[in-house]
Amino acid sequence: RLRWVELKHGRIAMLGVVGYLVTYAGVRFPGAEDIPSGFAALDNLPGMVWAQMIATWTMMEAANQDQYAGPWGTNQNALGDSPAEFKGDFRNGFIDFGWDKYSDDQKMRKRAIELNQGRAAQMGILGLMVHEKLGNVDQLL
Repeated sequence: RLRWVELKHGRIAMLGVVGYLVTYAGVRFPGAEDIPSGFAALDNLPGMVWAQMIATWTMMEAANQDQYAGPWGTNQNALGDSPAEFKGDFRNGFIDFGWDKYSDDQKMRKRAIELNQGRAAQMGILGLMVHEKLGNVDQLL
């Protein structure tokens, strides 16, 4: 379970770093041009945006569960064994980007690369947040 949590947090951190850098560069969705970047955005978000974010997070958590097994490996349905090769494998048989063609060694290498990039992204978003609070993020970017 800890490896799955590390993988999930790494994926979220990768999105967070990209999102922070994109909004810091001034790219905004239409209608949100007046919302600042970084921590200042939290105070300027309307209530409905918060509700939409919470609903989106809830749907993402529900959709990203392995539908063949309940949370933490408890089988709560009659679907049979899960086709997932590992926790975090959300391939649906439609898009796999050639994963099935890799050897077992290549698969382990790709998974290790994703874990390491996720760890780096976690440190990256933490560094961006710390430097924003220190007030010197302008010197970094």
